[in-house]
Amino acid sequence: MERIDLTPGLSLSRLVYGMWRLGDSEDTSAHHVQAKVEACLAQGITTMDQADIYGGYTAEALLGAALRTAPGLRDQIVIVTKCDIVAPVGRHAAARVKYYDTTAAHINASVETSLQEMATDRVDLLLIHRPDPLMDHHDTGAALDALVASGKVRAVGVSNFRPWDFTLLQSAMTAPLVTNQIEMSLVTHQPFTNGDLAFLQERGVAPMAWSPLGGGSLFAESPAELRATMTRIAQAQGVDSAAVAVAWLLRHPARIMPVLGTNDPARIARIGDAAKVVLDRQDWFELYSQAIGHEVP
Repeated sequence: MERIDLTPGLSLSRLVYGMWRLGDSEDTSAHHVQAKVEACLAQGITTMDQADIYGGYTAEALLGAALRTAPGLRDQIVIVTKCDIVAPVGRHAAARVKYYDTTAAHINASVETSLQEMATDRVDLLLIHRPDPLMDHHDTGAALDALVASGKVRAVGVSNFRPWDFTLLQSAMTAPLVTNQIEMSLVTHQPFTNGDLAFLQERGVAPMAWSPLGGGSLFAESPAELRATMTRIAQAQGVDSAAVAVAWLLRHPARIMPVLGTNDPARIARIGDAAKVVLDRQDWFELYSQAIGHEVP
C-alpha cells in the first residue's frame, strides 16, 4: 500500500479506514473491532480515522476497547481523530444547542478524553473538525502548537476548511497544518474546480477525502450513464464499482487519501482493490463528464 508522508516520521496509508459507523454495528465487541482493524492491516491500510463525536461520542471508546484487548495493534496503526463539534448527545447531552468550540480549553480537554478513550498516549493526527465562526485563531493555533510540542499529538490539520479558514489558522501557528479532510467524490466533485483542491495542491498539502462514495448516493442516484461506465471498468479489471470510484480520486496528482467506512467484513476486505485499478486520462474524464452531466467545455 502506498504511503503519504505528512511530516518526518509520520505517514498515512493512501487508503484510510473510517470509523464513523463503528457504533452502528450489531457487534461492537472489542474482538469484532479488532478483527476489522486486522482486516485493514492485511491490506496495508494502517490509518484509522476517528472523531470524538462519532457514534454520539462512543466510537473512540470502541477502538480503545480493542486496543486494550490487543495492545500490540497500537504501534501498527496511525490514529486520526478530530474535535470541536459539541452536539447535545452523549457526554455533551446538557448542551442547549449544537455548536463549535475551538478554544484552547476545549481542544485540550478533548485531546485528554480522546487519549483516555482510545487507550493511547498519543494522537498521531488531530484535526479541527469544522470551521468555527467564533475561532480566535491565535488561541486555537497556540493550543495546537503546544499539543505538538508536548508529544501528545504528533501532527495537526483541519477538516472541512475553505482556503481562507486554512490560511487564517496557519498564520497563527508554528507547526504546519498537514492535511484538510474535505468531502470529495464523483458526486461531490466541486473541490476539483472551486479552488479547494488547487489550494492544497499548490502548497503540497495532501488532502483526505471523506464520503468518497457519496454516502451511497453514487450507486443509487447518480446518472445511469456514469454507473454503467463504472461497471464496465470494474468488470474489465476484476473489481467492483466502488473500487473504480475511489480509484478516480487516487488518480489525481494531489495525493488524495480517501476515507472509507463500512462494518461489512466482506467490503472491508475489498477496500484495497481501489489501489489496483488503472485509469488513463480518458477514463478519468469520461467518469468526470458523466458525473457533471456534460462534456467539459
